[in-house]
Amino acid sequence: MEGQPAAADPAVGSGYFDAYATVGLIALVGVLFVAVAFTANRLLRPVVHSPEKLLAYECGVDPVGEGWAHTQVRYYVYAFLYVIFAVDAIYLFPWATVFAAPGYGATTLVEMFVFIGFLAIGLLYAWKKGVLEWT
Repeated sequence: MEGQPAAADPAVGSGYFDAYATVGLIALVGVLFVAVAFTANRLLRPVVHSPEKLLAYECGVDPVGEGWAHTQVRYYVYAFLYVIFAVDAIYLFPWATVFAAPGYGATTLVEMFVFIGFLAIGLLYAWKKGVLEWT
């Protein structure tokens, strides 16, 4: 029997596919649950059309005037700056763990200073444009 390849044992891979079967079954049950819930909602809900039901409703206040409202751009700029610095924080924590590993010290430190430099330039630009002043 030397020189002949060993036959694959079917019991070795069965646990691997059983795990996928379990996940697939749970996903199928979840999809069926949502489908049954939506179907039951459609069948059991009352259908009464009235002018009040067709009105736009926001915060308990009846709509008055036209539906177009002006929004100041500065709020979007604040949100954008927040996202920039939140992403900065996301990169700083893994950097701190890599920086502690042996052999990555100087290169990692230079790369992070370049990254923080770009962020500082963005912050300086926003400051010069007056974005950071709350009026």
